[in-house]
Amino acid sequence: MDKHSAILLMAYGSPNSLDEVGEYLRQVRGGRSSTPEEIERLTERYRQVGGQTPLLKITLAQAKALEERLQSERLDSPVYIGMKHWHPFIEDVVEKIVSDGSASIVGLALAPHYSRLSIGGYSDAVRRSLASIGRRVPFAMVESWHDQQSLISALSRRVRDGLGKFDDPDSAVVLFTAHSLPKKFVADDDPYWSQLQETSQFVANKSGIRSWDFAFQSAGQPIESWMGPSIKEKIAELSSKGFRELLVCPVGFVSDHLEILYDLDIEAKSYAASLGTRLNRTGSLNVDPEFIDAIASRLRPLLSRETVTA
Repeated sequence: MDKHSAILLMAYGSPNSLDEVGEYLRQVRGGRSSTPEEIERLTERYRQVGGQTPLLKITLAQAKALEERLQSERLDSPVYIGMKHWHPFIEDVVEKIVSDGSASIVGLALAPHYSRLSIGGYSDAVRRSLASIGRRVPFAMVESWHDQQSLISALSRRVRDGLGKFDDPDSAVVLFTAHSLPKKFVADDDPYWSQLQETSQFVANKSGIRSWDFAFQSAGQPIESWMGPSIKEKIAELSSKGFRELLVCPVGFVSDHLEILYDLDIEAKSYAASLGTRLNRTGSLNVDPEFIDAIASRLRPLLSRETVTA
């Protein structure tokens, strides 16, 4: 029996075809049905980015790169991937990990900042699955990794590269973004906001930028009930102040998916252009070696001694 700790990388999930959008939306909403108009609205967004996003492919590549990185350090932990709202579901992957005989599970959600609503949901999914299986397999969850040095370095490099593509880099402003959350589900002591501000400040300092701000993106409806300021509000504000070049750095996201490919590359970019502002974004982290190092650094202390090979 394999006595190594298993690593479970977790992401939100994304449909693999337009035909799956309706069921995917039902999963996101906890089984609640959606109107045909709501399904069509989301389907159209996926249609505009090519019918699907590369999230699953990227997450598999991240897992492979992480496993290879750890093996190079004589840490023999298998890396699995699980999705919160689509295949392969976290619950099914946990069952597979237990069946494979791993001694323990170390979980990491591919989102650097902790919120009970978001990251806590991933942890809850693993615990529910272990409870349903009826096996007492030790489980540890990485709650946040927003201040990892390699993460900050990778983001800062992207900011510098992105600014270099503007006509007047010194006059551009950097707008850091992350996914908004419903206000009623975020407690006053939730660290989500403060961790996002810390990451943004770290990246700003390391990249040496002069002007930066922060906004939330990808909120649901009604937008007033979600955390703000929204990205459209902030774009309008910065445009009114005379900024004509704006670089978005989505520090809350690590992979290309709908919130990047549609919400930023299509919707936000078009809105900024309507106000006479040029909007670009930094490239996603995806399988950047520095990004892989960031998550590896956070995982190492949680891997059991059995993972060290002779």
